[in-house]
Formats: sequence, structure tokens, C-alpha cells
Amino acid sequence: MQRQIGIDHIRADLAARIAAIDRMAERESAGALAGALDDVRRIAQSHGLLPAVTVAQMLGSALAEGERGALIHGWLSILHDAIGCDRFDLPACDAYAAACSVRLAH
Repeated sequence: MQRQIGIDHIRADLAARIAAIDRMAERESAGALAGALDDVRRIAQSHGLLPAVTVAQMLGSALAEGERGALIHGWLSILHDAIGCDRFDLPACDAYAAACSVRLAH
């Protein structure tokens, strides 16, 4: 039970960070967004939230390539979903990566 309370707290913190990134996405530089996103990725990785790590890495790559706007908002939505994922295996990571790829295509 203690582990669940701890991970719920981490997920709430990550959700707040993702919401903050989403709010600043239109006005901040790609570098500022990438820095905030890297914080999310590091926290997720340190707590084993591997699907969120996958999405954060893909989103970081998209920012590095100059993506902005609606695509970023969509990927942040996927990242928010990924932090709540109860699976931590490679198939779960692959499913979230596929969701990002589909979002990129639209």
C-alpha cells in the first residue's frame, strides 16, 4: 500500500508538470520546453514509469526537430496518459510509441 501511495504522489507531480509544459508550449522556446520535459523524463525513469519515458523521449526529439503547436499538445496528452499506465513492459512502451507515431502522421 505504501508503494502505491508513493507512486500516486509521483504521478500527481508529473501530471502537474505536464500541465505546466502544456500551458507554456505556445510562448516558451523549444529549449525551455525541452528542459521541463527532460525533468519529467528523469522523474518517470527513476520511478520505472517506462511508457512515460518513451513518450518523453519522442517528444523531446520532436522539439529538437522544431515541432510546435498542436502536435506538441497532442503528445503531451499521450504523455499524461502514459504516466498513469500500470504496465511497465516493452509492449506497453511500444504501444505508446505507436500512439505518438499516429499522432505525428495527423
